[in-house]
Amino acid sequence: MEFTILNSWDGKKDGHDPITITIQPDSEDQGLVLRVKAPFYNIPPSPRVEPGQSCPQLWNYEVVEVFFLNDATQQYLEVELCPHGQYLVLLLEGSRNVKQSGLPLEFRATIDGSSWNGEALIPWCYLPPSPTRFNAYAIHGECHTRIYRALHPVPGCEPDFHRLHFFGNLDLRDMMDEVWIQPISPLWSPLPKHTP
Repeated sequence: MEFTILNSWDGKKDGHDPITITIQPDSEDQGLVLRVKAPFYNIPPSPRVEPGQSCPQLWNYEVVEVFFLNDATQQYLEVELCPHGQYLVLLLEGSRNVKQSGLPLEFRATIDGSSWNGEALIPWCYLPPSPTRFNAYAIHGECHTRIYRALHPVPGCEPDFHRLHFFGNLDLRDMMDEVWIQPISPLWSPLPKHTP
């Protein structure tokens, strides 16, 4: 699956270079490989956390974020990737209700002039059961010049990336074989049983 961020958070054309995000299963079926190709601004500069480490409040820096949501349960995964090599993984249940944070992630980033590339392996256990919705965002800049961009617009008075009802549809079975079943994760509470 490939997605391209072209617009600002509210869906308006903003004249910035596109950001490409690709998602595919890894060759050993350990999870999803997430790749990012984005412009590099270096505004603000790197966090004071070593590359390859989890960084609290990474959203305050230059970052690309991806969200995987189970619409029925409101369980979702947020993965933030920084061009300098830091990352942040959050498991949430309900809008902004963090269940777990600071989980480890295999992630590497390289900067090449005015662009950067990142690659992360998202373990299956981090994904909420049967994700149905997806969104991706990019942030850079400082103070009043901060730029917020979104794959699927999140309209409102200000950028709010946790407006879950604006996420786009996602079906992981589109890139897996037809008999694939998502592994059950101990990190998430089970889905509620539906009674007829």
